[in-house]
Amino acid sequence: MDTGNHGGLTPLSEVGEFGLINKIRETAPASGANTIKAIGDDAAVLDSKGKKTVISTDCLVEGIHFDISYVPLRHLGYKSVVVNLSDIFAMNAKPAHILVSMAVSSRYTLEAIDELYEGIYAACTHYGVDMVGGDTSSAPQGLMISITAVGYAEESELVYRSGAMANDIVCVTGDLGAAYAGLQLLEREKRIFMENASVQPDLTGNDYILERQLKPEARADMVETFARLGIKPTAMIDVSDGLASEINHICKESDCGARIFDERIPVDPQAAIFLEEMKINPTLAALNGGEDYELLFTLKPSDYEKIKDVKGISFLGYITDRSYGVKLETRDGIQHDLESKGWNAFGA
Repeated sequence: MDTGNHGGLTPLSEVGEFGLINKIRETAPASGANTIKAIGDDAAVLDSKGKKTVISTDCLVEGIHFDISYVPLRHLGYKSVVVNLSDIFAMNAKPAHILVSMAVSSRYTLEAIDELYEGIYAACTHYGVDMVGGDTSSAPQGLMISITAVGYAEESELVYRSGAMANDIVCVTGDLGAAYAGLQLLEREKRIFMENASVQPDLTGNDYILERQLKPEARADMVETFARLGIKPTAMIDVSDGLASEINHICKESDCGARIFDERIPVDPQAAIFLEEMKINPTLAALNGGEDYELLFTLKPSDYEKIKDVKGISFLGYITDRSYGVKLETRDGIQHDLESKGWNAFGA
């Protein structure tokens, strides 16, 4: 999308900070039962209704977390909400509110910010959450979005990373590696276009991996499934940095080890075909690619019968004593230390 100030578009300097806030307020009505006061005062007022409050925040920075040359602003707004709600679901809680803060440069117009907020509103509507506040600021360059999500749960329902125990079953929802495949496709087509602007991007036949990268969904359905089946995971985390990183987080916090079987790691066939064409091992993409926003969780063995027939859940292995370490076992029985090699915010 063209974010420049021309062609009849409105520079943000023309409406100012308060004009932008008023526009956001007009198009973001709050209707949740937990919302007492939303945008329009010094602070929002929320009602936890006697439950525990769960809060998470993430920021997305242009040039680090997204490339505006191939990420539509509406998709960016939607995704910025989803990545935060995923953290709330990973606590076995239900989100109710978000706060959106943004630092934006003069390169962006009012119409561009409108498009971004369309995506934010769409996510709020889809997941039933209210946007109740935030902040706006100018930036010397680019765009930064920071979203804080607020959710609620009964204390007895909350699931932490620290509850896994030896012999627990390790499970994951959905499939892994497709978001990384989508990113590789977008980066490849961008490189080709930069080298020769007459060559138009070819994204045909790759709808699934593109959607997984540009418009992921958080697993709200699993919180409902756990409640319906009378199951409470012993530990849980969302897969944002890759399976290897997340299982290591659980093992560290739970003071345990894990044995994961590589043949049980779910990779979508379309993603696997594309990754192999790119000379990327699909299993390594699942382990280290990240941005899948699936849920990795552990269960007591006694809960296996309750969940074994639920579609879209893969059983990856089991939790061990800490002395075993965190291992990946290949199809031929060879075991490797499963190290975290996913996203590092401050990596070189």
